[in-house]
Amino acid sequence: MDKKLKNKDDENVIYVKGSKEAEENNKEVKAQGRRRKNIITVFIFLLVAAAIGFAVVSLNKEYEGYRVVTDTETNYENTASYIHFCNNLLKYTPDGVSYINKNGDTVWSAGINMKMPIAVSCGDYAAVADLSGNTVCVFGEDGQISSLTMPYTICDIDIAKQGAFAVVLESDETNYIKLYDKNGQDIYEMQTTIDKSGYPLDIAISNDGKKLFTSYINMTGTSVTNKLAAYNFGDVGQNANADRMVGGYMFDSQVIPKVEFVDNDTVVAFGTKTLNIYSMKEKPSERASIEFNDELQSVFYSEKYIGVVTKSDSDDCLYKAMVYDLKGKLKFNVDIDFNYDYIYADKNEFVISGETSCMILRKNGSVKYNGTLSSRIISIVPTGNRLEYVVTYDSRTEIIRLKSEKNNE
Repeated sequence: MDKKLKNKDDENVIYVKGSKEAEENNKEVKAQGRRRKNIITVFIFLLVAAAIGFAVVSLNKEYEGYRVVTDTETNYENTASYIHFCNNLLKYTPDGVSYINKNGDTVWSAGINMKMPIAVSCGDYAAVADLSGNTVCVFGEDGQISSLTMPYTICDIDIAKQGAFAVVLESDETNYIKLYDKNGQDIYEMQTTIDKSGYPLDIAISNDGKKLFTSYINMTGTSVTNKLAAYNFGDVGQNANADRMVGGYMFDSQVIPKVEFVDNDTVVAFGTKTLNIYSMKEKPSERASIEFNDELQSVFYSEKYIGVVTKSDSDDCLYKAMVYDLKGKLKFNVDIDFNYDYIYADKNEFVISGETSCMILRKNGSVKYNGTLSSRIISIVPTGNRLEYVVTYDSRTEIIRLKSEKNNE
């Protein structure tokens, strides 16, 4: 039964409960709400689908050309060598070291006097050493930090992310591995004999400067063995034994010319026939070993991926590049149809170049760009903007931006 209430003038009737009109009204409001909700849901679904579609296309799109964003004249010497440093370039010659920013400008220069300089970098620090000489110089983003004279000749060097560096020194019958901080203060020294351990081929120091991995080759008559040794300069190594050695591996059928910490707890040994990945939070343990039929031509790596290049088994291409994750799982492989001399790798992309040819690959293996640039390429690295790259040529530095059309500017 409807209940009616009248106001004091008895002119307006208000339906409080059970009104047929109110019921129909409510039904219409609810129907409109459902229709509005459905429309919004469909709209959001289409929006998400479009965003996913755009992302998929963007992650797989191959760009055909590029335009030059900036062009700076820079005098790059053919006799100079270059390494990546502070996301830009460090140029070094027997006479000096220079830091060059992404615009091609020289930020600072420092004089050195070395016969055969070699350089390594990690993060914001770099070390330049005189191979077969005695001098080591350490540099930061603002310039030179220290210079040291070693007691014996230098045969290898590596640097950590916080500036600590390890150097291998060689005397007539004894090898020394010395660890210094960035200011040149002694941290630790190890001594080995060539008869016992062999000749050091390469060393790698972890990002925190507390772990060291070495590769030694030992030749006895016609027998050749390769030994990997792991050292820990923290509490675990101190408690292990006098020389801080916490593990090792032996190889008798190949040489391991390159070892590298790709992150603080993962070290990779690149052999002539195998790729060996070790986990080393404190002590080493093998994570993966990958064997190749052909001898490795080149290796490259980042904090997320490891890559190798072998000769291609295809008549149409010269080389094959294979990229693995840090567990040793193959992510993708790609053929290279030009003679390359430079490979850059980071956690998102891989850049392969040689003469004027350039190939840019995404981490999923899709080709982002495969073509030629205007001159002989010294280096090419991403700027941090999705489609822009810093390209170093012999006489200038360009920032280029990839585009869909082929007509390059």
